[in-house]
Amino acid sequence: MSDSSSARPDAPVLDIWCELQCPDCRTALDDVRALRDRYGDRLELRLRHFPLEKHKHSFAAAQAVEEALEQGKGWPYVEAVLARVEELDREGEPFLVEVARELGLDAEEFDTALIDGRHILIVDADQAEGKAIGVTGTPTYVIGGERLDGGKSQEGLRERIEEIADRLLAEGA
Repeated sequence: MSDSSSARPDAPVLDIWCELQCPDCRTALDDVRALRDRYGDRLELRLRHFPLEKHKHSFAAAQAVEEALEQGKGWPYVEAVLARVEELDREGEPFLVEVARELGLDAEEFDTALIDGRHILIVDADQAEGKAIGVTGTPTYVIGGERLDGGKSQEGLRERIEEIADRLLAEGA
């Protein structure tokens, strides 16, 4: 998912491998917001799907994000679901549809998308790419060819991402 249409075409890319049933990804959201605020359109933030098998509803949640993106509210949907991980744990797909409704999205279309699997190939492709580059957990960041694993500890990751982004931006200037 890339919901950063305002990013410059030459902007460095920060891929954020995430899954919406992951409490660590919820914690990382503050860092993602800070990065978005600091860099604006000078850094392209791309959410990449990496549903973990241990989370029963993560694959459906990834597909739901793609539907939210198609309906114009990808990042707001991600933030709303991550803010309520426990509800996703308990309620599953009905919760995903309810969040869509709360955000003013077409909830019936969401429900249909989850049933017909129209976004499954995007999720599968992200997951396969993640595995190919060594992603094993979430959140994991990739910027400037460097993979940073936040699944064990997020301490210092934002600062490291900023160092790399600043270097990439300086090189491109």
